[in-house]
Amino acid sequence: MNTVTATAAAGTRPVRIVYFAWVRERVGLPEETLDIPADLTTIADLVRWLKARGEGYETAFADETVVRAALDHVHAKPQARLGAAREIAFFPPMTGG
Repeated sequence: MNTVTATAAAGTRPVRIVYFAWVRERVGLPEETLDIPADLTTIADLVRWLKARGEGYETAFADETVVRAALDHVHAKPQARLGAAREIAFFPPMTGG
């Protein structure tokens, strides 16, 4: 059984997750590739799943309304569908000037 078939059979799919700024500091990693469950359909679902992975994640996503996300380099709202995104990035709000 090849990797793609094994992944599909397990009901997961690999996704690269990137963390920036204080989100990275709280999670303790700049990025990781995770096999996420296929039933996670939105960014909000993914955040709740990540929070269950440990204290660092729970701290980083304690206020789910603060952390922003991007799907394959495109900003997205919490209810945005993950679809076939290969990379999901999380970062704090940005200010300009």
